[in-house]
Amino acid sequence: MTQQNSVLLDLSGVGKHFGGLAALSEVSLHIRRGEIYGLIGPNGAGKTTLFNVITGLYQLDAGNFTFDGARYVRCKPHVLAEAGIARTFQNIRLFANMTALENVMVGRHVCSSSGIWGALLRNAAARAEEHAIAERARELLSYVGIDRPHQTLAKHLSYGEQRRLEIARALATDPKLLALDEPAAGMNATETASLKELLQTIRGSGITVLLIEHDVKLVLGLCDRVAVLDYGKKIAEGVPEEVRRNPAVIVAYLGGDAGEAAA
Repeated sequence: MTQQNSVLLDLSGVGKHFGGLAALSEVSLHIRRGEIYGLIGPNGAGKTTLFNVITGLYQLDAGNFTFDGARYVRCKPHVLAEAGIARTFQNIRLFANMTALENVMVGRHVCSSSGIWGALLRNAAARAEEHAIAERARELLSYVGIDRPHQTLAKHLSYGEQRRLEIARALATDPKLLALDEPAAGMNATETASLKELLQTIRGSGITVLLIEHDVKLVLGLCDRVAVLDYGKKIAEGVPEEVRRNPAVIVAYLGGDAGEAAA
């Protein structure tokens, strides 16, 4: 198996319960390096729960979680971030009263090496690293298409720009897997098309993308492979055209009888 097609993230038999409710049951999926992998499903299907398991916000109750060849058990978000998983949130979580540049620099500081004493003493090494962090942040702002002055406060950016700023901040951690939670939520058609181009560019740079999205048209038109959840279980997985024609997927989204959907 080539490095490009090797598995980056592997979930096997994942289960998650909240009290007596099984939010996830025996979910298995694998995400290959360098692909855009979509996760869709009706409301309440378990997408967000699975996303939070992958990013460490929730701990799985059953199954196995392997990322980049290492197994992770009950890990906190910062551990998985250091391993190479970066995420955005469905609800924008920027530092509203910080500049666009400062928001991205916050993400980049995860990779810094100066430590607390370097930051306090402001020695030459710490100053040089801070300069490099700022330069990288500027590069990422341009990369995601934010053309405003970098000292613009995050709260003064347009909605689409704020979404892009979140992606830039996540990219600042140099992730192996970029996990995006509803990045197109609230976007108009023009903004969504621009987002699609950006995600294709990110994938082209070698970063693997996990996309959870309600915009099924975007997912099926963008992703290399797609998995579908319903009632906490995976009901389909494959290339977009396979998923689009899957009777179980049609029933999950449209209702009706599986036999009728397959006809």
